[in-house]
Amino acid sequence: MARDPLSPPDADSPRSATRLATFATTELQPCPYLDGREERRLFTVLHGGDVEHRHEILVEAGFRRSQNVLYRPVCPRCAACRSVRIDVAAFQPSRGLRRIAKRNADLTVRVTEPGFTEEHYQLFRRYIAGRHGDGGMADMDRGSYRRMIESSPVTTHLVEFRHADDRLVAASLTDEVQSGLSGVYKYFEPAEAKRSLGTFVILAHVEEARRRGKPFVYLGYWIEHSAKMAYKTRFKPLQILEGSRWRVLDPTD
Repeated sequence: MARDPLSPPDADSPRSATRLATFATTELQPCPYLDGREERRLFTVLHGGDVEHRHEILVEAGFRRSQNVLYRPVCPRCAACRSVRIDVAAFQPSRGLRRIAKRNADLTVRVTEPGFTEEHYQLFRRYIAGRHGDGGMADMDRGSYRRMIESSPVTTHLVEFRHADDRLVAASLTDEVQSGLSGVYKYFEPAEAKRSLGTFVILAHVEEARRRGKPFVYLGYWIEHSAKMAYKTRFKPLQILEGSRWRVLDPTD
């Protein structure tokens, strides 16, 4: 069970250490997912000797990482963004997901250390141009990409997906916490749409979490009426965070 870091701490709980963190909020800005709505984020900076412990607690509380910052939405008059995660032990892939896994069985998955390479950067640029050309990351240059990949104060991996000829077709920047794997950002070859690489990356994370004995794969935020996020509900049973408690997402939600 995750504890809301803003709630009063239990006097004897080691998790009360999160109360030492300093939180702030961003200014209101247009929501990148829902037209006509505004977004505000609660955030804290990861630093000091207890970053792994704080990161673990805040990931379980629905926070996401960007470089050395953890954040979650606290938008006025809107609670559409919901934190979701896959229960690894209970997950049973549907027929469609099994087809995607079979379609990509020729790919090799490698867990590597995060670091800048031109090969990764060029794949990232093709992905942004093909999928998010009008988004906030469209202008990211090599320096910005390097900071995204390399600026992590916690345990982070770069997961690669390669053809038999060693050609890179997908990658995921992924944090590891005691309770699971948390995808920070993934990108893949837009020219290979038939492979459903984004979905396959998540399937591979479920298998890697199972191999490492991790109970969950954190998928970030899900918005019920966002077509871009509909794929996350394919990973049943999906858990959703409500307040400080995770529960199984009901199909009628």
